[in-house]
Amino acid sequence: MRLGLVLRNMGPASTRETLRTCGRAAEAAGLDDLWVTDHLAIPPDDAEGSGGRYLDPLASLAWLAGATERIGLGTSVLILPYRPPLPTAKWVATLQELSGGRLRLGVGVGWMAAEFRALGVDRARRGALADETLGFLARCFADDVMEANGQRFLFLPRPPRPPILVGGAPPQALERALRFGDGWMPMGADPERLAAPVAELRRRFEEAGRPPPQVVALGSLPLFEPERASERLAELSRIGVSGVVHGERYADVAGCLRAVEALAGLRARLGGS
Repeated sequence: MRLGLVLRNMGPASTRETLRTCGRAAEAAGLDDLWVTDHLAIPPDDAEGSGGRYLDPLASLAWLAGATERIGLGTSVLILPYRPPLPTAKWVATLQELSGGRLRLGVGVGWMAAEFRALGVDRARRGALADETLGFLARCFADDVMEANGQRFLFLPRPPRPPILVGGAPPQALERALRFGDGWMPMGADPERLAAPVAELRRRFEEAGRPPPQVVALGSLPLFEPERASERLAELSRIGVSGVVHGERYADVAGCLRAVEALAGLRARLGGS
């Protein structure tokens, strides 16, 4: 079971000092992954908790890649319709190359109408646009020579493709994960709610002759109730969840370090499994 932490790339806790200190502390504590979120244009009436301050997720991971050496770096999730396919593919390949293969690409179709309006993107086409980008990514990582808009070009560097985890709700997210990804990134870490869709996804991957899907649940763990948290993780593992990403609001370095310490303690209880 991989254990990760949402590193807040939003609000007052998203300073360079906090990101660097918390990222390095999570790595030193033996956590598996750091994850950042994606918003580009928060409207003023929906800015509670962040004040509208969001760092770009891909730029944040690039900066964290230079500040760390081992820990995985993930997006939870990158909203694909917000960005054109080719620059997105170049960002992904560059991050994967310069991080030494540490990227874990969580992707989604998005939901916030205000952001789609600010970007001039048709929200009604968000699923189709996401599929176009995922198909383009697959082709980019399959061959050095690519073509877009009738123009052939070299897609280099071309490191190994990072694992792609599709966010969102069933059934669309499961279908997209089967077509384009390596697994699913559901919201929430409730074993009862996840058991049926995880079983369905595992069945469909098996029928397609593919390895078991990765399932990385994004939610909050009761970190300061170690027995309860351990039981939750054991149940999630039993139903086929391969990783959990803990997210919580913290205001400063001290708050983040408390979460890192609690996650490290939970890792120790699990015996580093």
